[in-house]
Amino acid sequence: MANLPLNIDYSGKVVVVTGAGGLICGAMAAAFARSGAKVAALDLNEDAVKKLADGLKAEGYTCEGYKANVLEVDMLEEVHKAVLKDLGECDILVNGAGGNNPRATTDNEYHHEAKAESKSFFDLDSSGVDFVFKLNFQGTLIPTQVFAKDMVKKGKGCILNISSMNAYTPLTKIPAYSAAKAGISNFTQWLATHFAGTGIRCNAIAPGFLVSAQNKSLLFNEDGTPTPRSAKILKGTPMNRFVDADELLGATLFLCDEKSASAITGVVLPVDAGFAAYSGV
Repeated sequence: MANLPLNIDYSGKVVVVTGAGGLICGAMAAAFARSGAKVAALDLNEDAVKKLADGLKAEGYTCEGYKANVLEVDMLEEVHKAVLKDLGECDILVNGAGGNNPRATTDNEYHHEAKAESKSFFDLDSSGVDFVFKLNFQGTLIPTQVFAKDMVKKGKGCILNISSMNAYTPLTKIPAYSAAKAGISNFTQWLATHFAGTGIRCNAIAPGFLVSAQNKSLLFNEDGTPTPRSAKILKGTPMNRFVDADELLGATLFLCDEKSASAITGVVLPVDAGFAAYSGV
C-alpha cells in the first residue's frame, strides 16, 4: 500500500469521485486507488481524468476516467452504466465537482469602496449566480440521485460532500459561492437523515484555504509576495499557513471507512488550519 495518512484497506470497494480532474478531488481519487479501491474518476475535463487514471494504472492500481457533466442526468446515467460494467456497483460517492464564477463575484469587499468602473453587488449577473448554485448544489444532488441507488440496493454505503469555510462564515466578494456551499452543508445533514435507515452515511469536509492554479493570482503577486487578501486570510488562520490538498486525505479516508466512522453521519468536518475556530481577536 502506498504512503498514505491512514492505512485503511478499501479493497473491493468501488469509489466514484466527481470533479476528479481538479487538484483536491484528483488527490482523493488517487488516495482511494492507492488504498485498494476501484476508482471511477469523473470530470468534464476528460483529458485530466484519463491522465489521472493512466498514471494510477501504471502504478498498479485500478482507476477509470470518465467524461461527465454533473448537471446532465442522461450523461451521468450513461456513465453509471459504464462504471457498473467496468468496476461494479458504487460503494462510496465523493461529490467534489463545484466552483465559483467571475460573473457571480464583486470587485470590492465593501460597497462603500466601490468605484464607478467596479463591478458591484448591483452588477452581479443573475445567470452567473444561477450557474454557481447549479454547479455546486445540483452538481451534488444529481450524482447522488444516480449513484446512491447502488448503495440503497446494497444496504450500505457512504457519501462525502465538499463544503467550504464559506459555509460557516461567508467570504467577501463571493456571495453566490458562499451561499451555495452553505447549502451543501445543510444538504449533507438532510441526506444523512433521509438515508439513515438504509445503511448509508453522509458527511462532508470543509477545506480551508488552498493554493491552486485557479486562485493563485488572487493570493500572490507576480513577485511571489502575498496579496492583501492573502495576508488577511493568513492573519485569520491560527496556524498562519494555507492547507495542502494532501492534508484533506486523512479526513476523507476516515469518514468514508465503514468501520472507523460507522456511527458518524451528518458531520461537516473543517480541515482548515484553525480558520473556523478563530474570531480574529
